[in-house]
Amino acid sequence: MLEHKKILAHAVTRKASDIHINVGIPPIIRIDTELVATDFPAVTNDNAKEMLVAMVGADRFNKFETRRDLDFSTTLEDGHRFRVNAHYQRDTIAIAFRIIPSEVPDIETLHMPEILKDLIDLPRGLVIVTGHTGAGKSTTLASMLSALNKKYGRHVITIEDPIEYLLKNDKCIIEQREVGSDCPEFSSGLRHILRQDPDIIMVGEMRDLETTSFTITAAETGHLVFSTLHTVNASQTIDRIIDIYPSTQQNQIRAMLANTLQAVISQTLFRRVDTNGMVPSTEVLLCTPAVRNCIRENRIYEIPNIIETNRRLGMHLMDYSIADIYNKGYVDREEAINRSTNPRKMETLLKPSK
Repeated sequence: MLEHKKILAHAVTRKASDIHINVGIPPIIRIDTELVATDFPAVTNDNAKEMLVAMVGADRFNKFETRRDLDFSTTLEDGHRFRVNAHYQRDTIAIAFRIIPSEVPDIETLHMPEILKDLIDLPRGLVIVTGHTGAGKSTTLASMLSALNKKYGRHVITIEDPIEYLLKNDKCIIEQREVGSDCPEFSSGLRHILRQDPDIIMVGEMRDLETTSFTITAAETGHLVFSTLHTVNASQTIDRIIDIYPSTQQNQIRAMLANTLQAVISQTLFRRVDTNGMVPSTEVLLCTPAVRNCIRENRIYEIPNIIETNRRLGMHLMDYSIADIYNKGYVDREEAINRSTNPRKMETLLKPSK
């Protein structure tokens, strides 16, 4: 029997970020963005089924066979936790694991902008952390909530699918609700959350119209709300939120978003060349009166220029952050240029190579 616990323990030892179980090949792990084969035998469909049943039980496995997708978390005896997605591909079971660090990192250790420390002081409004899958959004949010937990006495409620970082009560009371175990669906968890006396709400992902609508409404009713989106920059984030709504409601949502949005932090990860590990580059939008007017009047295309001309306030575009981490010696020059939005301008921002 091919045991998932042995595979996961091996991945932890190798300091991997992800583990992939696919039928017909050995388990694959991801180390610093690179996929690496393991020495375990090739996985059979029976192996994958046995792993999944061992983690979720027969009842949830039966639901998985109907829905063909399942998100959950699992934990090893030593405390290491994993976010898991099980799915079907080519009519066989596949499983993707993401390793969740056991300790919530301090903001200072993440190489994130200093402005994040100020955002936890906000009394109300919406803060969105965006980026592609695996960009570190959950880590950033967890570190912000952890910093808030050390500073203020608040009631924090999170709705996650699944729970990733485990947040311990300090000055805050923190309730973490996992979809599928603590509440049946995202929608039901969100529907009741305002009756649970929260000060701060964290919605794991603004994934559809219902969760997006609730998230904005919660911010509008005086709560500080954190959430995530799979977008790459601030302008795309605002456009994506508005486009979720039917055209007849878009003017209304522009007004609501203009009133509630406080900040958008977009991030992506680069492989470091000076040491092992990853380093983020970021884009920061803070909602000044000029930004709110752009949202309200559907002039989203002007937002990059506002960000560029207000760097003294703590805003910056992604390309400036990429240039900064290159000039500090963290990332490769070619990768910095290739992943920028304006490669020609990026070359002028980078220090000459030695």
